Amino acid sequence: MASTSPAQRAEALRHQIRHHDRLYYVEARPEISDRQYDALLDELKQLEAAHPELVTADSPTRRLGDAPVPHLDQVPHRLPMLSIDNTYSLDELAAYFERTTKSLDGEAIQWVMEYKIDGVAASLIYEDGHLVRAVTRGNGKVGDDITHNLRTVGGVPLRLHGERMPAVLEVRGEVYMTNADLVELNLKQAAAGLPAYKNTRNVTAGTIRLLDSRIAAQRRLRFFCHGVGYVEGLQATDHMTFLEEIGHWGLPPTPNVRLFASTSDALAAAEALEEQMPNLDFEVDGIVFKVNDFAQRQRLGTTSKSPRWLIAYKRERYEATTVLEQIEVQVGKSGAVTPVAHLQPVDIADTTVSRASLHNADEIERLDVREGDTVVVEKAGKIIPKVVRVEKHLRTEPLAAFEYPTECPECGSRLERDPGGVTIRCVNPACPAQLRQRLAFYASRTGMDIDGLGEKLIDQLVDKGLVSNYHDLYGLTRADFIEHLDKVKTRKANNLVEAIAATRDRGLARVLTAVAIRHVGPRAAARLTQTFPTLDRLRGATEEQLAEIDEVGPVIAKSVRDYLDSDHGRATLDALAAAGVDMTEPQVETESLPLQGMTFVVTGTLQRYKRDEIEQRIEALGGRASSSVSGKTSYLIAGEKAGSKKTKAEKLNVPIIDEDAFDRLCEST
Repeated sequence: MASTSPAQRAEALRHQIRHHDRLYYVEARPEISDRQYDALLDELKQLEAAHPELVTADSPTRRLGDAPVPHLDQVPHRLPMLSIDNTYSLDELAAYFERTTKSLDGEAIQWVMEYKIDGVAASLIYEDGHLVRAVTRGNGKVGDDITHNLRTVGGVPLRLHGERMPAVLEVRGEVYMTNADLVELNLKQAAAGLPAYKNTRNVTAGTIRLLDSRIAAQRRLRFFCHGVGYVEGLQATDHMTFLEEIGHWGLPPTPNVRLFASTSDALAAAEALEEQMPNLDFEVDGIVFKVNDFAQRQRLGTTSKSPRWLIAYKRERYEATTVLEQIEVQVGKSGAVTPVAHLQPVDIADTTVSRASLHNADEIERLDVREGDTVVVEKAGKIIPKVVRVEKHLRTEPLAAFEYPTECPECGSRLERDPGGVTIRCVNPACPAQLRQRLAFYASRTGMDIDGLGEKLIDQLVDKGLVSNYHDLYGLTRADFIEHLDKVKTRKANNLVEAIAATRDRGLARVLTAVAIRHVGPRAAARLTQTFPTLDRLRGATEEQLAEIDEVGPVIAKSVRDYLDSDHGRATLDALAAAGVDMTEPQVETESLPLQGMTFVVTGTLQRYKRDEIEQRIEALGGRASSSVSGKTSYLIAGEKAGSKKTKAEKLNVPIIDEDAFDRLCEST
């Protein structure tokens, strides 16, 4: 067999490295480890060093940086890089959708939804498939030439590959750094006796403007494409097709982009996407909505500052640094075993935070977070505080790695991971922890609203063996409470029995919410029972029929259908019906709901409600819960330690009410 020449081996290595770059940065499915990748790159570097004539302009080794440039040149943009208009409330977002539709004379609009990456805007210009220039946004008309640094960025191909590429292609996007890479960079800073970087955006902004690209090459910056600039020979006629095309050519599009045919679907999805943001390893400060069709964009045009065909739905975000004292795992009502960080109390956005979400076992491993670590905690919008990253450079002594349990901390059953997912669950339906959580939710204001039946009494009922399911509640007597539970006297026992009995008439929508069907909250339950107002009719509905209901969709429809078809779901609802719980829903016009058309913002510490409980009650009664105060806010519900939101409400003359006034509003007709 003929031996491979240096030229052949160099080309084979370049081909392999480009292949793995594409898998890693564009398709997010790497096939080899970082060490294996580095070995390929090292071999290519050694080969090119021994044979300089084999070096090509687009070789992956060119990412390692060249000699410093004397200064940054100013480059005019062929098309201006305009800024994006922002909104901080769903109501304002809905108003924008309405205005845009009117501007297009009522035409149907497809809306693209994507993350707003918190990095530094830049454009990449390719000619005949080769990267010729990279430019910052600058003032929108003129930017800095940062080609020497962007050539070192992972995910920026030096040469595109594929068919039907435009002769000139300008893509616009965001240069960013992951939180994990910032942790590693700060470890190196500490080892060198240098100060740590505060956040990913600051270090990114500084790095891309360095004169020495060799330093930039060491900082593992990345790039996501999200827009089109000046192009000669563009084939795509809409944004989704454009993203698909650049992905084929080797450029990394912004991930998790979705397309919606209606504004109502887009609005509903915005809240769902916001809940997923804490799981990302890169910083996101909002969601961008864009008109998909390029011809419609052309007709909508631009203002002097921004295009009229896109808007950013941003979220207020706050950070603080504190010490993680303990990691505890908790078993939820669905059996999900969730890790929670117990923190040294720290003030974030006018609230004292002492707990934060760690989401799942994979997140703990990714962060490499340990008890005793100094951590950065973020709170954004309505999202529960989360640990963003570990300040490993402040880890002055060895700390034990956290070992995720393999058995349920409550019942001892073996834990199982969801197939293809990240959630680890206790699959024992008789687990006392699950039962307590389910019963607590059933009795909560969001559920059946059993006045006086709190978590401490539920714990006793379960521990004494008096309750093992929802319908057991309806068989409890006054004697059960007095004889078996601590500190329950005759009057309280009478009140509890009466409060439980009163829930028999709450209706089917409350039942569907209270039994904790996955993805089904008060709003979805109300929509389901407006169309199918009896349990029999709901059981007879197909998954397709359920999915067609406004604000339900395929995910909720499948979850409802799975629950209704399961042995557990059938037995639960049949038992509740046998206990006398009403399984019908009166048909009420939405206009008659007491909070219909109102927008509420909740701030401060409440006495009787948890934050998610009061927001779910608002939506169940026809209102909308928002995370920010605006001129369109109907009421601010203020608890103790209400801060900046209360101040803003006072400036805007927004009515400020307490929990008692809110309850009176809910009871009005």
